[in-house]
Amino acid sequence: MCRTLMLASALATLLAAGQALAGEARYDVLIRGGTVYDGTGGAPYVADVAVQGDRIVRIAPHLEGTAATEIDARGKAVSPGFINMLAHPEESLLVDHRALSDLVQGVTLEVMGEDSMGPLSPPMKTELATRQGDLKYPVDWTTLGEYLDGLQRRGVSPNVASFVGAGTVRENLFLANSTQPTQAQLDTMRGLVRQAMEEGALGVTTALIYAPNTFARTPELIALAQESARCGGIYIAHIRSEGDRLLEAVDETIDIARASGAPAEIYHFKQSGQDNWGKLDAAIARIERARADGVRITADMYTYVAGATGLDAAMPTWVQDGGYDAWAARLKDPAIRARVLAEMKVRHPADWENLLGAAGPEGTLLLAFKNPALKPYTGKTLAEVARLRGVSPEEAAIELVVEDGTRVGVAYFLMSEDNVRREVALPWMSFGSDEEAPAPEGAFLKSHNHPRAYGNFARVLARYVRDEHRLTLAEAVRKLSGAPAQVLSLKDRGLLKPGYYADIVVFDPATVQDHATFDQPAQLATGVEDVLVNGGFALRDGRATGAPTGRVVRGRAWTGAPGGGCRATAADWTWSR
Repeated sequence: MCRTLMLASALATLLAAGQALAGEARYDVLIRGGTVYDGTGGAPYVADVAVQGDRIVRIAPHLEGTAATEIDARGKAVSPGFINMLAHPEESLLVDHRALSDLVQGVTLEVMGEDSMGPLSPPMKTELATRQGDLKYPVDWTTLGEYLDGLQRRGVSPNVASFVGAGTVRENLFLANSTQPTQAQLDTMRGLVRQAMEEGALGVTTALIYAPNTFARTPELIALAQESARCGGIYIAHIRSEGDRLLEAVDETIDIARASGAPAEIYHFKQSGQDNWGKLDAAIARIERARADGVRITADMYTYVAGATGLDAAMPTWVQDGGYDAWAARLKDPAIRARVLAEMKVRHPADWENLLGAAGPEGTLLLAFKNPALKPYTGKTLAEVARLRGVSPEEAAIELVVEDGTRVGVAYFLMSEDNVRREVALPWMSFGSDEEAPAPEGAFLKSHNHPRAYGNFARVLARYVRDEHRLTLAEAVRKLSGAPAQVLSLKDRGLLKPGYYADIVVFDPATVQDHATFDQPAQLATGVEDVLVNGGFALRDGRATGAPTGRVVRGRAWTGAPGGGCRATAADWTWSR
């Protein structure tokens, strides 16, 4: 936050305090009589919450005075805004600034960057501009910092933050090739990470089952995580395997955290494929043993038994070396195509993650196409499409990738509901949608989203808190706000506390509900009534205001803040577990 805004906020706080002493306090917003869940996981209590400018200024059983806007929150919960730890509104916010599907669930911070929007090389910019699907936007930035600045200039309703993608940095040098970096090239990659961190990135991330990310070996990841740690950031990863080699992938993540000095987070913690459901206990044990040994490692998850990705996860990664054009060209070669078909039928391949093998054709749901001729297949399973085309499911998958010009968006039904129930209660778990933040209108309706785009956070509160009692509401709010803010080392966010930013949600615990299904995903959640972002109403009485209330939330190395910049070693920073 710039010095001018900090001074203005401090003056507003002092003014409110002075008015209170005079018995004539007037606030901007006064939330009266709600049950406060402050984000710490502590016992809730009934209180008034006062907001002046962009900050919470007072919380007390009863506050005298008036406000420009008063909310009667009696019988309602008042909590910090929720943090989406794995969000993908990088493109959707360029088309619709509201992030509506998340906003109506109480999300006030979208954390992006599994594959970041910068730094982009000229070929990457061309690829991003020419391979757009239903959502169209100009690619008018090059660095991650320029992308984030552009969002703020355009105006967005939620706060936004981003990691820098290790895969993005790798692609900047090698496009989508499997090239292994020399020491000089690795130094260049570290420099790109450092630049992004000083532009505000929260850390470095990767998605290790996908090309080109999968081509990165552990020493490369350690080097980039070291650079992130030197800049006060964390290492966060879609780990190398969530199925057959899950335990080895967890071990690799722990090793990267130990060697780099960076805290680590596992994206969408899961056990993919029924053959791997029984590995949950061993995976938890590895993480908890590492935590007991002093390794800072946490995880996040979405609350569904299906994941959503592409048909690239149904094919060996070697065929994707070099990017989509090279991939599609290989698939058109009869000899290569025959080899790919044979490997796709191996349910447990030794060197890649076969999600089609784990889910099966009946458990592979087609969600998103770019080619209008293929859009009638949206919402059908791969098995259905294969029958319609008179080919095997594997052949259908190859045909669709070639004909669509994309990896094709799909959902794979992979996980156990019993495991999901256990995972939501883990003390080191937070939540992320792993989705864009769409609206049930316009271009967003040309494809299907996974229902997690519309229901992931409401589902935590409705199913796992209210209906199944897997965790208390106070603990759920902690996992949705205070805990992820602590993992990300965010200053003055994640708690309801005087002096903190006024990112506040008012919701009804008795009625909050997700409605999205795999058949009809574009259904907004209900039960959240008001959402303040930096003290401004992004949602009022259940309706989006459209106000550009959001800001870019930047990491600790951001050079635009006092004390910014990367340090000599990771030890120069402190992290909480």
